[in-house]
Amino acid sequence: MYKRWYDIDPTVSLAVSLMRNANIITQYKCAELIVNKSKENGIDLSGSILAEAFNFVLRRWYDNDQKIAESFEYLKLMPEALQKETANDLIEFLQAEEVK
Repeated sequence: MYKRWYDIDPTVSLAVSLMRNANIITQYKCAELIVNKSKENGIDLSGSILAEAFNFVLRRWYDNDQKIAESFEYLKLMPEALQKETANDLIEFLQAEEVK
């Protein structure tokens, strides 16, 4: 049994873990990558309760920043194949950032 939605796929779990350990500027770049990928694939948060929910209890590490929390809502809404593709893109991006 999985406790977190992103642990279902090991690639997504790894991408989230790497993103969590990155500095805030890199996290913002990752968030932008996720949102752009989502929008390119027709995923929209219009009508989402995210804006209202952000004012409630913040339990997860990514809930502490609205931009990052929003990107994770996009990631969560993606179909599994797109989630995995996005996770691979994140991993590649984070590895490239590490080399800099």
